Amino acid sequence: MTTHLSSSATPVSQAERISLLDSLRGFAILGILLMNIPGFGLPAGVGYDPSIWKETGINYQLWYWMSLVPEGTQRALFSMLFGAGILLFTSRAEKKLEGSWPADYFLRRQLWLLLFGLIDIWLLLWYGDILFDYALLGMLMFTFRRLPAKKLIIGSVICLLCMVGRETRDLYVDKAIITTGEQVAAIDTTKTKLTVQQKEDLAAMTGFKEESSHASKVKRMEKAIRKTQGSFGDVYEYRGDTYMRFLVRYLYYSPWDVLTFMFLGMAFFKLGIITGHASLRVYWIMAIAGLGIGLTLSYLRLLATIQHDFNWYENAKNEFIDLYTLSRYARSIGLLGLLILLYRSGWFNWLFNLMKPVGQMAFTNYLTQSLLCGLFFYGVGFGKYGKLNRLEVYYVVLAVWFIQIIWSHLWLRYFNFGPFEWVWRSLTYWKKHPMRRQAKPGSREVGATV
Repeated sequence: MTTHLSSSATPVSQAERISLLDSLRGFAILGILLMNIPGFGLPAGVGYDPSIWKETGINYQLWYWMSLVPEGTQRALFSMLFGAGILLFTSRAEKKLEGSWPADYFLRRQLWLLLFGLIDIWLLLWYGDILFDYALLGMLMFTFRRLPAKKLIIGSVICLLCMVGRETRDLYVDKAIITTGEQVAAIDTTKTKLTVQQKEDLAAMTGFKEESSHASKVKRMEKAIRKTQGSFGDVYEYRGDTYMRFLVRYLYYSPWDVLTFMFLGMAFFKLGIITGHASLRVYWIMAIAGLGIGLTLSYLRLLATIQHDFNWYENAKNEFIDLYTLSRYARSIGLLGLLILLYRSGWFNWLFNLMKPVGQMAFTNYLTQSLLCGLFFYGVGFGKYGKLNRLEVYYVVLAVWFIQIIWSHLWLRYFNFGPFEWVWRSLTYWKKHPMRRQAKPGSREVGATV
């Protein structure tokens, strides 16, 4: 029985692949580096705050347009594709395997992914890793795989509301700190002695205000440069501590963030939207409504940030809602609709064919982005962290894109899997799969991955 199951459980063949999904993964994986590069190469805070370096001209414009249009959409697209991938993996396994074996293979797959996420965080030192989140939350999403598309969309909206609710709650906690502290600051202490609670309220408000000052931002930036340009131990300590602070914050944020788009990806897969089978009208509505609403909200969010001179204290004091998540949700749906419209037009077949091998090796390309950028920016490599301006770090993006596009096409001419895909799948199925391609006579078909 075990031998039979082992032979039945195999990675997806080339004939079973969905080309559009591979191409979309290619766009997403390259786009993720576009968003992650400030975290790799720009000092703490500078990535989202051009006021620290007093940036002008092309550098300021780069910050603005990256924040306005693609910010957050690539991670969302990748999460949607991961959700669709859960359905692809489990539905195929359930057709071939009996009993609890599909769940066994899926959970094994996720646990190995969790290990790779830990490697990305603690060995490659990338504090923006998403694999760990996908590994844990993917196991949760397994339980929702049989829901109809309508209920999956409802799940996505519920997670979206939870995310917006959490952001709004945090905004009003900050507003309360400011309001209470300013009330205490207005007390004439020559006539009225402050209570212990009032002193704490005043200290909280003062600390918040000081942390938002330019001087504090510069101090944090200088520490980031000093630590990241240091030894492996320095980088490990600093970026590891940064990740752990993010992880605590993500106990509130990340589940809703990732789950929102995994639910949406599963729903779009069942509706045929993410595979390109819906009507053109659907994609036009997604693109126009999604980008129209999303870009408008994004513009309003950035306008408030700029008006308050990138000072979160002033922003929290004067704003009433954080528009980031709502903007990102709409823009991500709009981007997906636009990409599939380009695909359906037939005019951009060359571009989707270019992206397909990159997407087939998405796992390898994601990890090698951490490796390449770490070697270039961290002190254990060339130590360029904090030494390049915003425009220059995007030259690094172009270089990595060039390497990964060429590398993916060349590798898949000769091998069935990307190197990390091969390791992941061999561990998942607990058997060594053939690595080298056995091309059919006269065939130039690109090899497959799971």
